[in-house]
Amino acid sequence: MDNNVKASFKGIIPFIVFLGIYLGTGIGLHLNGTEMAFYQLPSPVASFAGILVAFIIFSGSLKDKMHIFLKGCGDENIITMCIIYLLAGAFATVASAMGGVEATVNLGLTFIPPQFIGVGIFIIAGFISTATGTSVGAIVSVGPIAIGLAEKSGVHLPLVLGALIGGAIFGDNLSVISDTTIAATRTQGVEMRDKFRVNIAIALPAAIVTIILILIFGAPESASTVELSSYNIIKVLPYILVLGLSLAGLNVFLVLTSGIIASGIVGLIYGDFSLLGFSQNIYKGFTGMNEIFILSLLTGGLAALAINAGGIHWILDNVKKLIKGPKTAQLGMGALVSIADIAVANNTVAIILNGSIAKEISKEYKVDPRRTSTILDIFSCVWQGLIPYGAQMLILLKFTEGAVDFTMIFPYLWYQGLLFIVAIASIFIPFADSYIKKHPWNWETK
Repeated sequence: MDNNVKASFKGIIPFIVFLGIYLGTGIGLHLNGTEMAFYQLPSPVASFAGILVAFIIFSGSLKDKMHIFLKGCGDENIITMCIIYLLAGAFATVASAMGGVEATVNLGLTFIPPQFIGVGIFIIAGFISTATGTSVGAIVSVGPIAIGLAEKSGVHLPLVLGALIGGAIFGDNLSVISDTTIAATRTQGVEMRDKFRVNIAIALPAAIVTIILILIFGAPESASTVELSSYNIIKVLPYILVLGLSLAGLNVFLVLTSGIIASGIVGLIYGDFSLLGFSQNIYKGFTGMNEIFILSLLTGGLAALAINAGGIHWILDNVKKLIKGPKTAQLGMGALVSIADIAVANNTVAIILNGSIAKEISKEYKVDPRRTSTILDIFSCVWQGLIPYGAQMLILLKFTEGAVDFTMIFPYLWYQGLLFIVAIASIFIPFADSYIKKHPWNWETK
């Protein structure tokens, strides 16, 4: 981030417009009893309104502002996520078209008791997300199966979806190949394994309590017997392949591409679609990700405009005024990355935006950088799993085809809430600092 940019409140006005329009509309419609209230106004339209405001009120020529905007849209992190969205959508659509979801659901119901479905979804999503480094990939891989299992078993669907997104966020936060981990460690100059040792001491207690809650409240809503249907194990193989490649640590692009190809081959063999139909399903999956694809591009450009106009610097300056010591320094860094993620709806970008200033705060108040990187990663992931316009939530709810909206799933986002609480508690009660105490940071040589 350019330190020569002058801080200005004007720089955050477009974000206020974006969030005000989107959240204000959603809250207003919800209070009026409108179904799917938060998704009546497409989020890219609200973001576009913020962009228009930015072009109107920010100084500079139209050409310069357009250059900044397009550079933000083309940021490597933004484009990477957009390609993942496309591949994830294609895999989900092709796998569903060849009957993979139904087969996997029937297989799961055969071996997993209904009362353990929620926990199973949380753990599987956590494994996949940890292995691939992306919560979006985990949600796309498991989402359709989770919905099918909930519907057939009688387990409350919003609870299962809450377990899914919680497990995905758990893995995204801890994975050593996650973009968030890479950004958090590189900006602070620490090793990934060291950050993991601090991070796991905070994330694991939150995960354990979440699992207990799911076990308590995750029983089927009705006592009726689940009717078991036959399944074709061959049609389950693409999902097993994706899970196996994920756990092997293969690049997420290769994992999803392999899943698409495997699903296509199975579908062609069993006559579920023709070669032309296979290509049409891939494209259908691409277009199904239009909203989150466009939103990511637009918010990337909006973030670049806001940074250039001094909006992020204004937030940084005002948060820094509240810092008085090591504890408030950690709270301040958590607040900064939280605000950034709420604004741009991308946890990796939020970390990158705050990485340099967090490093300065860390040095000034002697906050161990391994803890700083953990704070950046945790708080960004918490909010990424809570906001209704984040990629994770938009994709997950799209799979339900209108059966569930954000207000229904929000009460079951237990893991995100618990992770936030445990992270705050760890600042005042340093129960997660045993590794740091055994291996103190050498401020003279680092």
